[in-house]
This record gives sequence, C-alpha cells and structure tokens, in this order.
Amino acid sequence: MSRIFALIIMVIPGVFAAFGIKLMRDMVFGILQPPIPFLWMQFLLGLLMFLGGLGFIGGFVLHRDRKRDKVQKRFVKRPVNSGK
Repeated sequence: MSRIFALIIMVIPGVFAAFGIKLMRDMVFGILQPPIPFLWMQFLLGLLMFLGGLGFIGGFVLHRDRKRDKVQKRFVKRPVNSGK
C-alpha cells in the first residue's frame, strides 16, 4: 500500500512537469492555450510547472536516498549544533 502511495506522489508532479513542457513547446510554435491571455505568460507558467515538478521529484529522491545512506558526502545532512 505504501508503494502505491509513493507512486502516486511521484506521478502527480511528473504530470505537472510534462504539462509545463507542453505549454513551453506550444509557446515556441505560437499556439495559445485558452485560459492564458499572453504567450509569454504561458511560457512562464510552463517553466514554473516544469521546475516545480522536477524539484519535487528531485527532492523526494534525495530525501529517500539520504534515509538509506546512498548519497555522496556533500549531500549528507550535518547535525545542527546546540548553540555552543
């Protein structure tokens, strides 16, 4: 059950990233999608959707690999000092 939940968590941002790529591609070819009034706004929305989806997936994978100690030394979280 937890694997299905993890898959759903990964698929939803992937769909947003794919739709963001589609919006950016449509802007390059001059195709304006109906709810968006300007091509430049469509490109920015697509870029934000793509970067948000990619960042979420990347953060999810990094978090999972940190828990399993499968990251390089530069990505390991250091313990926070107690103010001394």
